Amino acid sequence: MRRIIPLLVITIALLAACSSIDCPFNNTVYSQYTLAKGNSLDPDTLSDTLTIFTKRSNGQDTIIYNKGVKTTRLNLPMSYTRNEDVLVFQLKDTLGNIVHDTIKVSKTNTPHFESVDCDMTYFHTITAVSTSKHAIDSVVLINPNVTYDTSSPHFRIHFKSGH
Repeated sequence: MRRIIPLLVITIALLAACSSIDCPFNNTVYSQYTLAKGNSLDPDTLSDTLTIFTKRSNGQDTIIYNKGVKTTRLNLPMSYTRNEDVLVFQLKDTLGNIVHDTIKVSKTNTPHFESVDCDMTYFHTITAVSTSKHAIDSVVLINPNVTYDTSSPHFRIHFKSGH
């Protein structure tokens, strides 16, 4: 009995010493895009069907947004360590016509640790954005800091009329 009590006290002390930090449930960092009409700040709803592709690290295409209809806002994941994300926007109208546009987002990547108990993630600082301008008129950078906070958009996309 004398051996059990010290062992029990040590076990309770070790359990109490464990970290109680809540790790984020989803540690993927998303960039937020909003759509605007022409050159205004008024929100827009995309009438075409939108699919967005990107390349994985193995070179294979992957769909990160599939067949969105009446899209007004997008939350898209960012790559962890690439210095540039390339997003291919495929717009398909009701007649079946397809237009592709490419958005390139240049960024720096900063490792982010909550605790040694949590998985590491990356936060990003956007340094530049460009587009191929087929269906997209322009992409405006609003907030360059991409973290877990998606309360404000990072980009505003202005599509050309008719999309």
